[in-house]
Amino acid sequence: MEFVRTVIKNEGTKAELRRSFLAVRAGLTIDDRAAAEAALARRALGLPELAEAGTVAAYVSVGSEPGTRVLIDALRERGVRVLLPVLLPDNDLDWARYDGPGHLVRAARGLLEPDGARLGPESVTSAGAVLLPGLAVDEHGLRLGRGGGSYDRVLARLALAGRAPARVVLLYDSEVVAEVPAEPHDQPVDAAVTPSGVRRFG
Repeated sequence: MEFVRTVIKNEGTKAELRRSFLAVRAGLTIDDRAAAEAALARRALGLPELAEAGTVAAYVSVGSEPGTRVLIDALRERGVRVLLPVLLPDNDLDWARYDGPGHLVRAARGLLEPDGARLGPESVTSAGAVLLPGLAVDEHGLRLGRGGGSYDRVLARLALAGRAPARVVLLYDSEVVAEVPAEPHDQPVDAAVTPSGVRRFG
């Protein structure tokens, strides 16, 4: 997978970059998104990090995000315990087990969340792999998120607990770029999965 070197420049603010990537996503057709979702699932299911994980912390894609529904259903069918996030009022994340598409409810900000028992924010530390949403990743593995800070807290919680699950971001091909603006608290991911391939970092 080649990096796109013309998309990101450091002088762009994170907010501007987010708007740019979201605009590109908004232009994708339903067929584009469905094809990308199927390809992402195939790529991700081939990762040894997911094959070896008894528990995977994931999320339910919404809108024009790279699709995760096919992937999380396939993981569940494999017998993997899939944890999905529940957004808390302070933007932190609680977690609950995914029991299938019939057990998802519409929540704040249009998110889909599991309807099962809440397991607590610390339950993410039981995961052998964590699937992260994002808008882009650069050649150092630094992820550009949506700006809410929820997954920064997740990554900090894992570090504090001394846990190092595989951290994997799911993106479209054009969202693997040369550089994104970084802040001191930013932590790199281990891999990016796009419809056309897998990129591993350091």
